[in-house]
Amino acid sequence: MGRTSQTILGVMVGAAIGTVVGILLAPEKGEDTRKKILDNANAFKDKVKHDIDEISKKVSSEINTKKATLEEELESVISDTSYKAEDLISSLEKKLAELKAKNKKYQK
Repeated sequence: MGRTSQTILGVMVGAAIGTVVGILLAPEKGEDTRKKILDNANAFKDKVKHDIDEISKKVSSEINTKKATLEEELESVISDTSYKAEDLISSLEKKLAELKAKNKKYQK
């Protein structure tokens, strides 16, 4: 988990704990306190869901960006390798032609 995600999670947990403690210590009827706890829990759940969706979108975007970059780099490496292979083949063909020419001298 990234540093930003940990910070967001810490703030959210701290806010939830503070809310619950504040509600529990407030001088209200039990029914009102339970309703407030439920309302705050639902609000917290919605906030967490929203934050998870946002983090998921950012991660997905970052993965897509990295994937595109990796594909470009891979294509470049393949292209460079292809040119080097072509140079090697040309050198080998030239050397083979030289060897064939030398070999002809020994044939009758």
